[in-house]
Amino acid sequence: MFAPEDLNPEQSTAVFHDAGHLLIVAGAGTGKTKTLACRVARLLSTGVKPERILLLTFSRRAAREMLTRAGQMSENDGARRVWGGTFHAVANRLLRQHGQAVGLREGFTVLDQGDNADLFGLVRHDLGLAEKGQRFPKKDTLASIYSRVVNSQEKLIDIVERHYPWCRGALDGIKEVFTGYIERKKDRNVVDYDDLLLYWRALARAETTGRILRSSFDHILVDEFQDTNSVQADIVAAMAGPDVTVAVVGDDAQAIYGFRSGSPRHMIEFPDRFAGATVITLDRNYRSTPEILGVANAVIEEADTFDKQLRTDRPGGSRPRLVECADEYAQSSFVCDEILEQRERGVALREQAVLFRAAHHSDGLELEMSRRDIPFVKYGGLKFLEKAHVKDLLCLLRILDNPSDELAWLRVLGMIQGVGPATIRRLIDELDVAEAKALSRFLEDPKLPSASSDDYGALKTAFADCKDLPPAVEVERFTEACRSIFVRRYPKDAPVRLEDLEHLRLLASDYTTRSRFLAEVTIDAPVATSDLAGPPHLDDDFVVLSTIHSAKGGEWNVVHLIHASDGHIPSDMALSSPEETEEERRLMYVALTRARDELIVSYPLRYYLEHQPPLGDLHAYTQPSRFLTPAREQFEHVKAGETVLAEDPVSQELVALWD
Repeated sequence: MFAPEDLNPEQSTAVFHDAGHLLIVAGAGTGKTKTLACRVARLLSTGVKPERILLLTFSRRAAREMLTRAGQMSENDGARRVWGGTFHAVANRLLRQHGQAVGLREGFTVLDQGDNADLFGLVRHDLGLAEKGQRFPKKDTLASIYSRVVNSQEKLIDIVERHYPWCRGALDGIKEVFTGYIERKKDRNVVDYDDLLLYWRALARAETTGRILRSSFDHILVDEFQDTNSVQADIVAAMAGPDVTVAVVGDDAQAIYGFRSGSPRHMIEFPDRFAGATVITLDRNYRSTPEILGVANAVIEEADTFDKQLRTDRPGGSRPRLVECADEYAQSSFVCDEILEQRERGVALREQAVLFRAAHHSDGLELEMSRRDIPFVKYGGLKFLEKAHVKDLLCLLRILDNPSDELAWLRVLGMIQGVGPATIRRLIDELDVAEAKALSRFLEDPKLPSASSDDYGALKTAFADCKDLPPAVEVERFTEACRSIFVRRYPKDAPVRLEDLEHLRLLASDYTTRSRFLAEVTIDAPVATSDLAGPPHLDDDFVVLSTIHSAKGGEWNVVHLIHASDGHIPSDMALSSPEETEEERRLMYVALTRARDELIVSYPLRYYLEHQPPLGDLHAYTQPSRFLTPAREQFEHVKAGETVLAEDPVSQELVALWD
């Protein structure tokens, strides 16, 4: 007999629902994982064969957790035989059985995303599109465009116009590359991640195999349905035969993967697409205090989502704080002070998290935490000193310090426009990097392609200027020299990358010699990285630093949300359409609802703008995120570092002299 976990009335209704298709609208912290696991266990207890249950998730961890919990509630080991896994894993399994029906040969290989981009590069090269005298999208951009077209099922021209407008003039060439890419995959008997979904959809829609697939399952359950893209939503619909029950769970207020073509509209349209579907809302939150939920509800109230207000039976706690900081460095100092104070109150470091919109937003905080010996791990983004542009600049410094550093030369020469692998090999030989005179030879105008004159000129001047200067000044000089190079090499986010180098300059400002700076930044990588910040002390644990995207699904006793200002969240890059702006609002909501007991939101009034012209103001002033406006009255407002002045006896004495 199925003995469910302690379920509230709404969860129980969802678990025992038998009257057709089901949409479970599960707000943050309302126990959606427990509900879905209980539903699987209940189906098994009623005699449904595990092989006839299909559970689709967006991570292997989620599928494993649900099936483990379902197995613990079942009287047999049936949960282990449920068809559970990610969309891509299940697609691969089905295509191994039925792939020939849609033109796939046996033994096909699945490309990972790196292989995918490399194959685009090969096709691009073979078509000679890089040799036509005009700029043409590189392999990573081509792979990104292709994936967005496939997953959104929109026309190529519409995707390019909306997301890649600088590629308009290359449309014919892009079509040629895409055609060549598809042919090359067929010839090599390989498929990419997107193909797995496309071929599964084709299987489900085909007359014979579609009938076979639909007759293979009685129940389909889908987790995080708000994150499905068009192809995944089509697959679920195509697999739902007349005798198949579909139950999906999700929260449209937490739909934050638009850049992967995920869309909450598939959840909103579920009742129309699946006739007779029942909608059940889970709004009883088991995670946060009423004060935190009050802020979260106010923020999301203006969004166009399913109507729900999170509620809780937890007793009241402290009001969330909205902290105004003078600048980014004051914010880092405040957050570190607060983390340490919470630790002294008994909140373990591992029960605290710092969340941010973009990975680079934590760079300054990472340095401050390292200086204060606060251990941390970071989720989302790259380690600061392992970012490509940071490594580019460090290699320039390494050449100044050691002109025989061959690896640094390979990277620096590859930065110069028009210099390819063959030219790099020739220059390495001509410069004779094994000798100390390599830099001198480089400054003597070696033979380079005509396209490289601007880049070479900028680097030559910087190398000549950077002689016996403080390390921070050298970082600054090379940053200016690399500005146009980085704009070309990293077109999507060059301003952000250039801003990163300001953090590197601040790090270098603590050193008087370049040699020591380079040595310590290499040997003691934790000073400026994230995951390598050192193992946690036995008595300390570690703080979690995470992008909001990576934090989804997590929860902590204390959450610090930093850079909660306009331009950061919402990102100034996400304001070109109402849809993107609304996704930023949902991202804010996700961040707020990660907190159990305390929520501390901070923003700097003043922050550094690396991309401003040299004669302009290198700083900008901002204001709290527009998304926080509806909740401003529910916050306790604080100014970081603000002190209360005592009475001034000196002034009083002076006034007495002329009274």
